[in-house]
Amino acid sequence: MIEIRELTPEDAEALIACLKRTGGETDNLTFGSEGLPVTVEQEKEHLEQMRRAEKSVHYGVWKDGELVANGSLNGLPRRMSHVADIGLGVVKAQWNQGIGGMLVEKLIGYAREAEIEIIKLEVRSDHAGAIHLYEKYGFQRVGRLPAYFKIGDEYFDFDIMCLDLR
Repeated sequence: MIEIRELTPEDAEALIACLKRTGGETDNLTFGSEGLPVTVEQEKEHLEQMRRAEKSVHYGVWKDGELVANGSLNGLPRRMSHVADIGLGVVKAQWNQGIGGMLVEKLIGYAREAEIEIIKLEVRSDHAGAIHLYEKYGFQRVGRLPAYFKIGDEYFDFDIMCLDLR
C-alpha cells in the first residue's frame, strides 16, 4: 500500500534515513550517503517550519510502512512569492514504479491550491529518467547551469526546468 502525506516533525528520523539512502544510491542529489548535515532536532524544526509556511510543503511517500520517497515545494519570498522550487528523491528500488509521478502530481496540486504560478527545479543534464518525468508533467527546459556539480574531478551540467501554471 502506498500513502503520500505531509511529513511531520515525528517523521524526522525516517526522513534522515531516507535521505542517506537516496544520497548513497545516486550522484543526482546535492549530497551522498552522508545525507544532509542536520541533527534529528534540526530536521524536526525544519519540518515544523515547512508545515507553518504559507506556500511550502514537504511530502513523504510511504510504501508498506517505509519512507521510500520525499518531495518538497519551497515557496519563495517577496517579489518571487508566485514562484516555488521543487525537489524530490526516490529510493532506487522504487524508480520506474510510478512513485515519482505520484509525488510530482501531489506537489503540482499543492502549488495550484497555494496559487503558486511558476515551479522551478534543477536536474542533472544527463539524468534522462528525471527529465522525462518532469517533461511528462509539463516542465520545460529554460536554461543550463554549466559545471553545477563537481564530484571528484568531474563536472556535471544541470538543466533548469520550469512549469508555468498561469
